[in-house]
Parts: sequence; structure tokens; C-alpha cells
Amino acid sequence: MTPSPLRIRLLAAGLLSGLAACASGPPVPDWQMNAQSSAERFEAAYLGGNDLVESVEFKRARAQLASTGQVELVTRVELLRCATRVASLVFEACPGFEKLRQDAAAPERAYADYLAGHATAAATALLPPQQRAVAGAASDTAAAAAAAAITDPLSRLVAAGALLRAHRATPALLADAVATASAQGWSRPLLAWLGAQAMRAEQAGDAAEGRRIRRRMALVLGSDPAP
Repeated sequence: MTPSPLRIRLLAAGLLSGLAACASGPPVPDWQMNAQSSAERFEAAYLGGNDLVESVEFKRARAQLASTGQVELVTRVELLRCATRVASLVFEACPGFEKLRQDAAAPERAYADYLAGHATAAATALLPPQQRAVAGAASDTAAAAAAAAITDPLSRLVAAGALLRAHRATPALLADAVATASAQGWSRPLLAWLGAQAMRAEQAGDAAEGRRIRRRMALVLGSDPAP
């Protein structure tokens, strides 16, 4: 068995669509390839700060998945969209998923709670191992270490965002999130995490460090940095 061209990724959750096809099997349906392509494009567009492309490609991906009538596929792409927001510190509701919550599987409901920063012990037990380690960590330091151990960049940023949303972010977590977003060239989350770092520095009375970080933000934005 080899994976089909479609692997609707829920990288942040560590969940995959589970769709697979034999190499000698029938041709892969168009909806699978179209959904895969659009999902990748809307994810990249959002992280790169392109809202228009993100909106168009998300609608295409969702429509392709909805055409199958499989609720689990639609809930996962809705969660992937919400995960990109959490990675970028945009803490808002996940309305697309909430409309489907009553028909969603327990792991998807648990992951939605994880994104919201309030997963219960029961919900945490249903998360994939890496996210379970983050949400179930006994201390903020241990949670930051668990997030840093996640190899997938988006998953790592989502874990960091979920911890910040739950008021569990450490300086090390912020630094790792900045480094992760920077390494990927993802301007939207990079600016968000740099902003969080700058605010922490300013609140701690380190004005010089705050100015340094904001000069870096200006560099990302392509504007003239303040002295």
C-alpha cells in the first residue's frame, strides 16, 4: 500500500485523513487531488499573510471535501484553518468547526478544545502523543520543552500558540516560536511572536530589548525601523 495523493493534513493535530490507495488500484478521484492542492495553498497563503488567496483556496478545499458527504474530512480542514490562526496568535472562535461539532468525532472535538487552550484531562487523553505531552505537561517549563520537541514546524507553532492562549508561555517558548517562524519564512506568525516578545520585554522594563525586537518587526514589514 502506498499513500494516495491526498493527505489532507492536520499537521497541528498530528491527524491525517487516513485516505490511502493501492498503487495498482483505480485512479485517484479528482476531488482528492483538488482538495490536497487547495489545502496546501490556503495554509501557505495564510502563514505568508495573503488573506485573499487563503480565503479562495480554503473555500475550494472545503467544497471538494464537502462533496463527499464525509463529516470527518470537513471537520479536519476546518480545524487546520483554525490551527493556522492559533499558530499566528489570532485567538478567535472556530465557527466552521463549531457548526459541525455535534457530528464530529471525539478526537476532533478534543483537538478543538486544545486549540482553544482549555482541553480537559479527558480531552487531552484523546490527543495525538506530541500534543498530549504539551497539554498534559505538569509545568510550563515542561510544556515548552514538549512543544520544542515537535518536529513539524506548523505543529510546533500551534502548540506554542495553544500554550500562550492558556497563559502558560515561557520566554523559551516565545524564543523557539520566533525561531521556528523565521526559519520557515512565515511572516504572519513571525510578526505575531515577535510582538509577543517585544511586549514581554517592555513589561519587564527592558526598553532597549523591546526596541530591538520592534526594529526586527519593521524589517519583516519592509518599513523603516524606529531608532
